[in-house]
Amino acid sequence: MAIEQMDLTQRLKGKVAVVTGGASGIGLATVKRLRAEGAIIVIGDLDPKTGEAAAAEVDGTFIQVNVAEEDQVNHLFDETVRLHGRIDIAFNNAGISPPDDDSIETTELPAWQKVQDVNLKSVYLCCRAALRHMVKQQSGSIINTASFVALMGSATSQISYTASKGGVLAMSRELGVQFARQGIRVNALCPGPADTPLLRELFAKDPERAQRRLVHVPIGRFAKPEELAAAVAFLASDDAGFITASTFLVDGGISGAYVTPL
Repeated sequence: MAIEQMDLTQRLKGKVAVVTGGASGIGLATVKRLRAEGAIIVIGDLDPKTGEAAAAEVDGTFIQVNVAEEDQVNHLFDETVRLHGRIDIAFNNAGISPPDDDSIETTELPAWQKVQDVNLKSVYLCCRAALRHMVKQQSGSIINTASFVALMGSATSQISYTASKGGVLAMSRELGVQFARQGIRVNALCPGPADTPLLRELFAKDPERAQRRLVHVPIGRFAKPEELAAAVAFLASDDAGFITASTFLVDGGISGAYVTPL
């Protein structure tokens, strides 16, 4: 009997994917990858100019959203279902890393709160909005962007960022367990430092800081956004059907290293 061959380039054919922060960096690389595998794309982002451009590139839909606002997040997911009838994939990826989030000694409460709202509260709101629809379907894959700093302490701290990503990781794990019997998988993507506009801007101001980070990466370079996008596409697909509540590390070996090779 001939074995039916799966066309891996169409792993996500017909699946409806919502990506927050989809207009730049890891989000943009991911919408391109998901589209290449056949998904229908909805981009949620704050900036209409970059958002519309990204959506046009993948023949998708742009919906403007401030991910820290409950009504706007609900609108993003409800409108996706109104347009496409369902939600199969939610990549909750929007996040910030502003310069005033630094050491706990110098980071003031407004800076702390802003990062918590955009990085952690938003993931709670997005998961809740996606799950309303996925529970009815009894299917879906949610991928939340955490970070390798959710697992490791950094001597050059961004205190609120680190705390927010730890929260994303713990929440993803709990949701993965809670909704497993309802056909919904929830995983936390934990990237190492990636070559994105956010990181480039951070390190252009301080090349010494960049080198200090890079020395800890066994592979010896920052991640390409496309490498993280490939991980998201895998987690979104049926190939990852037995993976839920996972800490999915794509970190170039950082978390596994005691010292890096010479």
